[in-house]
Amino acid sequence: MWSSTDIAGIGMTSQRTRNRMVARLRDQGIENEAVLSTMSVVPRHLFVDEAMATRAYEDASLPLGEGQTISQPIIVARMTEILMSIEGMHRVLEVGTGSGYQAAVLSRLVDSVYSVERIRSLLLKSRERFKALGYNNIMTRHSDGSWGWPGQGPYNGILVTAAPASIPDTLLDQLAINGVLVCPVGKQSGHQVLTVVHRTVSGFHTEYLDAVKFVPFLSGKM
Repeated sequence: MWSSTDIAGIGMTSQRTRNRMVARLRDQGIENEAVLSTMSVVPRHLFVDEAMATRAYEDASLPLGEGQTISQPIIVARMTEILMSIEGMHRVLEVGTGSGYQAAVLSRLVDSVYSVERIRSLLLKSRERFKALGYNNIMTRHSDGSWGWPGQGPYNGILVTAAPASIPDTLLDQLAINGVLVCPVGKQSGHQVLTVVHRTVSGFHTEYLDAVKFVPFLSGKM
């Protein structure tokens, strides 16, 4: 599907451009070296439409079609860094495959990624990207995200890439003891908060972090 030159990129998609993105992430407070190293090598420009490729490493979200977006690099890095702060992060559930970029980043840091997507057309494109790039530890499913993927849990980490009004209990139930869930929560764009839920033997502990802007979490499959 892609040549080694396509993957390496040229000009505004080159390794030099990726390195500048990583330097910017450092300036924005990302400290996990494994996360930074991974984002320096995953070819983000191949996870957007060709017409948008030269903007792939900008500090901006970009449209994917179907009313969906690929999150800006700082959001991907921030959510990934939160997951990777927990020891034993082996199995991760991603709710909302989208372009596949977040799953690709995770796949280089954990043993297995299970990703569900409600929009079939986006899922099929992501599967093609994973296969072409050799990300063989990503399993995908066409599913309503609120269901998660119970048959493969429990998960050490759950990462949600759309904002529900509240976190579905079905996702919390799939979180392993000592696991962490990262999810934007809020009914309206502009009134969402990045929320982190830790599960312990005694129950759930919730932290509220940054204000964020995500597409809404919708039920049903397309």
